[in-house]
Amino acid sequence: MAMKEVHGGREGRGTNHQNNSCGTTTMISALNGAFDDIFRAMKLRRVWIALAHEDIGDQHRRTTLGPLWLLVNYLAFAGTFVFVFQPAGKDAAGYAAYVAIGLMVWFYLMEVISLSVPLFKREESFIEGTTLPLFVYVMRLTIQSAIRAGYAVVGCVIILLISGPSLTPAWLWSLAGLLLILLTTPALITVFAFTGAFFPDSEFIVGNLMRVGMFFTPVFWVYNGQDAIQTYAYLWNPFTYFLDVARTPILIGEFPSNAFAVTGITALVMWAIALLLLGKYRRQVVFLI
Repeated sequence: MAMKEVHGGREGRGTNHQNNSCGTTTMISALNGAFDDIFRAMKLRRVWIALAHEDIGDQHRRTTLGPLWLLVNYLAFAGTFVFVFQPAGKDAAGYAAYVAIGLMVWFYLMEVISLSVPLFKREESFIEGTTLPLFVYVMRLTIQSAIRAGYAVVGCVIILLISGPSLTPAWLWSLAGLLLILLTTPALITVFAFTGAFFPDSEFIVGNLMRVGMFFTPVFWVYNGQDAIQTYAYLWNPFTYFLDVARTPILIGEFPSNAFAVTGITALVMWAIALLLLGKYRRQVVFLI
């Protein structure tokens, strides 16, 4: 009986070891596949850059101002929010800059996430008719969103110059925060694009959540640390920290270490998920859409 128990225990440990080894091999294989897709896409950067510029041109074809409408729209939104929600008295100082930076980052994130969910369905003809790496479509949307955000950045700088925050070396931390958000963008797009491919209803769910989420994110309201719901919405909302990495250095002149830490961890987690999804399911996408 004892010999059988020992033998059985050895077999169990052997099976667990084989399962762990198989799982590790599968994960390594998925990561290798993901990196191969990404590297092949990087070699085709002229393709996705050209496609992104073509997208921007098509969206504003035959309009008088062309892409400058992106700048006009941003300034109109920012001006409206400042006019409607600006607090009275001493609390009004810096509010225009607060809203300008918040809207710039939020509109970028909202556009990236909302457009990511139906990405593979939108690119169905390319995916079925070509052998382009899947990451090409991710980078196409990344560059398109970055170009559109560039006009908002110009508008934000205009508001900052008018509203009067002093230009300090701390503004470089804000630039670093924007670069961190940009580096996170392909991972966000990949994760939400696969989500949309697996769950078509997520396009409507995510769209509604992003519209509602604007009111639970300190885009235009200022956290005062008093209201319980506001405290929860501020501290436990990951978008708060994406806003703070760009906003705090300009408004306060300090390095937002906590915001950078949370945003950096979020970026790493999103990239880990994105690589696993891309490596494991990039060949199955054509059957999902």
